[in-house]
Amino acid sequence: MKKQAFTLIEVLIAIILVGLAIASLLGANLAFTRANGSGAQLSTAEFLIEQIKERTTLVSYAGLPAFDDKTYSYPNGPIGSNGEVLNDFANYSQQITVQNVSNVNFQTVVSDGSSNFVRITVKIFLSGKEIGSTCWLRASY
Repeated sequence: MKKQAFTLIEVLIAIILVGLAIASLLGANLAFTRANGSGAQLSTAEFLIEQIKERTTLVSYAGLPAFDDKTYSYPNGPIGSNGEVLNDFANYSQQITVQNVSNVNFQTVVSDGSSNFVRITVKIFLSGKEIGSTCWLRASY
C-alpha cells in the first residue's frame, strides 16, 4: 500500500508562498498606516488654513495689511479664527502673506494701496516642513 504524503519540496514551496503573502500584507499595512498619517496632517493643515480664512474675513479690508509677513507658531500659536492660541497644534505653524494685486490680473503684485484687491496666502508647516498652502482674494468693496 502506497502512502499519500507531501514531499519535502512541496512543503518548502508552501512555506515560501505563505511567507511571501505575509510579507506583502505587512508591507501594505505599513503603506496604509503612512497614508493615514499623511491624511491626518493634511486635514489639520486645511483646518488651520480655514482658521486664518475666517480670521481675515472678520477683519476690515483696511486691517488686512497687519497680517502681512505674520507667522504664528510655537509657543504662541497657531491661532484660531478668534485669535486664540490653538495649543493642541504645537508643532504646526501658520505663515501669512498679504499682497495687493492688480485689478485686471490677480497674478500681478502692485504697490500697496493702488488696487482694490489683496491676495492672502497661507502656508502651513509641520516641524518646519511645508505641508499645505492656499491663497484667496479679498476685495475692498
